[in-house]
Amino acid sequence: MTGTQSPFSLLVDIASRCRAEAAGLPAQKEIVQTWSGIGFRLAGRHLVAPMGEVSEILHEPRYTLLPGVKSWVRGVANVRGRLLPIIDLCGFFGQELTGTRKQRRVLVVERGELLAGLIVDEVLGMQHFPVDSFAEDLPPLEANITPFIQGVFQSDVPWLVFSPRELSHDQGFMDVAV
Repeated sequence: MTGTQSPFSLLVDIASRCRAEAAGLPAQKEIVQTWSGIGFRLAGRHLVAPMGEVSEILHEPRYTLLPGVKSWVRGVANVRGRLLPIIDLCGFFGQELTGTRKQRRVLVVERGELLAGLIVDEVLGMQHFPVDSFAEDLPPLEANITPFIQGVFQSDVPWLVFSPRELSHDQGFMDVAV
């Protein structure tokens, strides 16, 4: 049996040639933890709400005006058989909506017994930020919006983290009667 290899030595030879010719593993990328939220524009500012605090995004629906409520309460809409109060979020903060009706969207907030639709100028989709770009130090803001801002993500523009949950706890927001 000269000149022939045993099956075992043949397999060892094939294995060593495969290791020598094998391509290297792809480069390992560092995994960056990110935070995700729903981005929207309100009175010229970029805001982002945590994903778990917005249950739905709608086009501005037709609504029925309500008597005896504050001016920022636009009315009530029937959305799939549920009555949804429509709130002008800019109006609540004492400002004017800047987006056209076609651009405006309604962020539906559902928390316990509270169901409300918040009209915003424009929804900018899901936004993702590296966790390390978050800061609690806020830029100068009006006093009436500050309690609802939890921090800011620094990106090409500052993204204020807006909490609909904090808004739902605010007595001024809950008191809609004139």
